[in-house]
Amino acid sequence: MKTEVKNWLEQAEHDIEVAEYNLKGNMLDAAAFYSQQAAEKALKSLYILKFNELWKVHDLVRIAKRIQAPTKIVELCAKITPAYSTTRYPDVGKVYNHRDVEEILKSAKEVLEWVKNNLNS
Repeated sequence: MKTEVKNWLEQAEHDIEVAEYNLKGNMLDAAAFYSQQAAEKALKSLYILKFNELWKVHDLVRIAKRIQAPTKIVELCAKITPAYSTTRYPDVGKVYNHRDVEEILKSAKEVLEWVKNNLNS
C-alpha cells in the first residue's frame, strides 16, 4: 500500500479511537467531530489510491460519490457530514445528544470498514 494512503488510513483509525474515548467521557461535540474526521480521512485514503492526489473537500457525500461508493455508504456519509461544522461553531445549528453521536460514530465505523475492504481488493 502506498505510504500516503496508509498514513491517511492510520489517522482515520486513530480518529475513531479518539471519538470512542470522547463519547465515553460524554464529550459529545468532540466525539461527533472525530467521527466525521475518521470517515473523511478513510474516504480520502481510497480517493488518493484511485486518483493519486488529495481532494481538499470536507463533504463526505461528494467524496463518496467521486470514488463510486455504494448508495448505503453515500447515505451514511450524509448523516456524518454535518458534524464537521455543527461541532466546531456554536451558532451553526444542531446540538447532538448521546444517541445522535453513537449513530454518527457507528456510521463512521461502517465507512471505515468499507474503505478498508476496498483498499484490500
